[in-house]
Amino acid sequence: MTSAYLLIMAVVMFGHMEDFLGAALLSRPLVLGPLVGIVLGDPVQGIIIGATLELIFMGNIKVGAAIPPDVITGGVLGTAFAIMSGKGAEIALAIAVPVSIIAEMIISGLFVLRPVLNSRFEKYAESGDYRRIEILHIASGLAKPVLMGLLAFLALQLGDEVMKRFLDSIPAWVQSALTVAGNMLPAAGFALLMNLMFNKKAAAYFFLGFILASYLKLPMIAIGGLGVIIALIITDLNSKKQPADNDDFSDIPDEGTAKTGTLVNKGDLRKVFFRSLALEANFNFESWQNTGFAFSMIPVLKKLYKTKEQMASALKRHLQFFNTTAHGSTLIMGITAAMEEQNSGREDFDSESINAVKSGLMGPLAGVFDSLFWGTLKVIAAGVGISLAINGNSLGPLLFILIFNIPHIALRYNLTFIGYNTGNRFLQDLAKSGIMDKLTTGATILGMMVIGAMPAILMPVKTPIMIGAQGSQVALQGILDQLAPGILPLGLTFLTFWFVRKNIKTTWILLGILALGFLGSILHIFV
Repeated sequence: MTSAYLLIMAVVMFGHMEDFLGAALLSRPLVLGPLVGIVLGDPVQGIIIGATLELIFMGNIKVGAAIPPDVITGGVLGTAFAIMSGKGAEIALAIAVPVSIIAEMIISGLFVLRPVLNSRFEKYAESGDYRRIEILHIASGLAKPVLMGLLAFLALQLGDEVMKRFLDSIPAWVQSALTVAGNMLPAAGFALLMNLMFNKKAAAYFFLGFILASYLKLPMIAIGGLGVIIALIITDLNSKKQPADNDDFSDIPDEGTAKTGTLVNKGDLRKVFFRSLALEANFNFESWQNTGFAFSMIPVLKKLYKTKEQMASALKRHLQFFNTTAHGSTLIMGITAAMEEQNSGREDFDSESINAVKSGLMGPLAGVFDSLFWGTLKVIAAGVGISLAINGNSLGPLLFILIFNIPHIALRYNLTFIGYNTGNRFLQDLAKSGIMDKLTTGATILGMMVIGAMPAILMPVKTPIMIGAQGSQVALQGILDQLAPGILPLGLTFLTFWFVRKNIKTTWILLGILALGFLGSILHIFV
């Protein structure tokens, strides 16, 4: 089994390489579960378990300083032990939740320790040594996947037989209770997603999605398509003119060529794009994405600054605090490249304005793109993927990856050139036309409809309680279904949402739902 353990270790490491892969969602249980299944010879079970865990952890996203439970390590080990023991998804859940919480503590410790390296980065910047900055950024980023991979291997090596004996000893009633808890846990993910977008105006679209799913029994793909149509009608996006002025990038010289006064070419900007995928490789709690930003800008800085003093000034400038959404970061990088080019050719250029522009764009850009990618695109991709994968369909993980990453990569790539070519004017044009506000509104409508449909489609929470006098009892579930099909999962989702709004830590919410499901099953309140 050692070879299988090494391959599972490689899956964990691949998942934690997400920081080098541009937050492309390749670390999600829906993707890693099938890989574990392939390693252990049961890909269908890997797909099903991955979909089940994705449901539970779908609200786990790293926004700002929030570090969610480590679903990569927990999900992979949970899937592996469940398949090796021949148990179902409920056993994967029982393992994944506590392991994810423990792994989260280890990763948080790493993020706390990383600022120790900042003095080293600053020392290299002072001497203009960009190569050592590149090496240190990559080396620090590799520490997490290597560390978590080794811990996963040790857990498999030391805990295999012990875990098998433990799982075999679990009585049937405990497994039933875990199944009920697993059906409830997705409420945490839905609530966390709602927290990104839910407001009085968006509430109507949430309930519309719920009604379409619970009463009309529409599949997730149909609800998503209807959401797109409604968003286009409401925002009238399809009738607005597109931003003009150089949006074809025709005035950026090709690789190996340059116009008079122009040093940065398309090849340099492509390098910035590819390097931006590693923006969060050295994420830390002191200066956040600063080394990733400097790492991304180095191809442009090398082209513009030939003396060590000039390079040192530029590197120190970009090692200052930086934090925004990774998916839209290339817009700021493109603008910065244009400003650095101006700075290199004009003695009267105010270099401090470069960081002023960066700081001014970080917050607004994060607000728009977090809503667009985490609150909308990821929700749609997960909804479609999970609905297929939960039945063992291999199209589920594939569509999940494609639905999210085709627009992600296309937009991220083009934003690099848009930022360089039009700079601040692009953002000003968007603000004047109102397109940015309309995009946010449309994304919210679509995202809330899909989230509203999820409790009805993906949370089979029911009650076996009978009410009435002996001999004339009726099922409480039947009465609830007449009032509103899916009202129990909907109510649990809003209860969880209330706790999220009260700033209760995600870990405690997960444990609380787990306990509710477990006790509810034992007391025959839920099935």
